[in-house]
Amino acid sequence: MTKRSPGSNPHSRSAVIVSAPAKINLILRILDRRPDGFHNLWSIMHTVALEDELQIRLAPHRHDIQLRCDAERLAADQSNLVYRAAAAVLEKAQQTIGLDIQLVKRIPMGAGLGGGSSDAAATILGLNRLLQLGWSEAQMAEVGQLLGSDVPFFFFAPSAVVAGRGEAVKQIGISESRWVVLVNPGFGVETKWAYQELAATRGTVRPLSQIHADLDRQTHVNWTQLAAATENDFETPVFARHDSLRLIKQTLLDQGAQVALLSGSGATVFGLFHHEAEARKAQTHVAQDKQLKTFIVPTCSGPLTLR
Repeated sequence: MTKRSPGSNPHSRSAVIVSAPAKINLILRILDRRPDGFHNLWSIMHTVALEDELQIRLAPHRHDIQLRCDAERLAADQSNLVYRAAAAVLEKAQQTIGLDIQLVKRIPMGAGLGGGSSDAAATILGLNRLLQLGWSEAQMAEVGQLLGSDVPFFFFAPSAVVAGRGEAVKQIGISESRWVVLVNPGFGVETKWAYQELAATRGTVRPLSQIHADLDRQTHVNWTQLAAATENDFETPVFARHDSLRLIKQTLLDQGAQVALLSGSGATVFGLFHHEAEARKAQTHVAQDKQLKTFIVPTCSGPLTLR
């Protein structure tokens, strides 16, 4: 197929801004190892209103991708998930065009909040609009799956059951919203290490519990159901290495959190509160430790947003 450039279409948009929200894992079970070496997982994820921002602009007279980022620690080259997502879209769409991408980072990196995955999903979504590809959420998720296990989820946000390697995503409605206190200790937990440590320290792989199997069959759940089922398999090995994270979790519970849990493989710990005032009081208490970075945000009510 002959490659084409969309720059000749006078009616196409030349730029788009996409908000890329963080996610928390309300439940995260790590199950059996797959033949491809990865693990099957089962998770309920929910986006929260801590967002990175991407501006994507077409550069029809060039053929390269130029990425700029305001986070000095994040490489803005071909190793970046945003760059890789843009290249994957152009390859799949068989289009050749230059891109200027500006990434504003607000989500801590390596924090278990899916910031890189959300940025990649936002890139795919933005280019789907700019290049007028007309891809469905499922088609965009297929591209995202090649980049990371969390990427497909963001096309079905704000909340979904995620299974397999991350490719099996089923939207689930969660009634009402909650206020979330995110506590980041200022260091990351390497996901590869967390998986290795989990495999080395647990004797057997527990099957999905009955309460989780029941949730898997639902299309809509409430926070009372979720509060009774929250769990993260990574907490045992991660807390064993980083006792400070266990103490953060206990502090949030002591401050009245309905739920407190490690998100992803860490290192961010979150607490869920019914009301903003309660969340702000807890944040004020936790923030007395100046080494901790805290955020207070509501759960999101919609998918990735374009403007």
